[in-house]
Amino acid sequence: MKNFFAILGGMGTLATESFVHVLNERTPNHSDQDYLNYVLINHATVPDRTAFILGKSEKSPVAALKEDIRQYSTLEPRFFVLTCNTAHHFYDELVETTTTPLLHMPRLAVQAVLKKFADLERPIRVGVLATEGTIQSKVYENELNSYTNIETIIPNQEIQQQVTHLIYRDIKERNFLNQELYFSILDQMIREQQCDVVLLGCTELSLMQESTKNAAYSVIDAQSELVDETIRLALEYRQADS
Repeated sequence: MKNFFAILGGMGTLATESFVHVLNERTPNHSDQDYLNYVLINHATVPDRTAFILGKSEKSPVAALKEDIRQYSTLEPRFFVLTCNTAHHFYDELVETTTTPLLHMPRLAVQAVLKKFADLERPIRVGVLATEGTIQSKVYENELNSYTNIETIIPNQEIQQQVTHLIYRDIKERNFLNQELYFSILDQMIREQQCDVVLLGCTELSLMQESTKNAAYSVIDAQSELVDETIRLALEYRQADS
């Protein structure tokens, strides 16, 4: 197979499944041949990223991810897609493993925030919802704070606990898409924390957004932005080779 990309997934598997579903759904198509060429790496046994970042586990995910990148770089994909937000904490280490481009989901999401609020004449209040590992490692906070016209809002302890429960207890452990809790969290961030927009920095939250088709609350979904950039690049390469 030529002119394809590689998806580094499995963190978790349901979130990866959601990414692939949205990717295929948004790809312009009139026949089987219009869909994109890609290799899906569902490496479900990659050690937990959040547990390692928080010091709750000594098992680093870096070795497993580097192994995937080295192994599939030999197939010469056009680019890699990393579907786990928390894993972007290790982005600089991972890109040293290959000369193949690796898309950066948090940067794409922040660019979407800036575009959405380009006409706002005051700082954009951006609430970040993510795993505790992503929050503590400041994967999104650092990207957001590099812009003077953005004010980053990190959830308080009570809201963060609710986010953690939604991601781990409900989705990862029980495969339960708890819509009531999801909308409650969004409501607290928008109304109580007075955020202009909530940035979804976890693929399980992207799964919630996709399943609910939420339009009531202002949201930027990092996975959605990654899907759009993946399609744009893949079609660009295809056209260049045609």
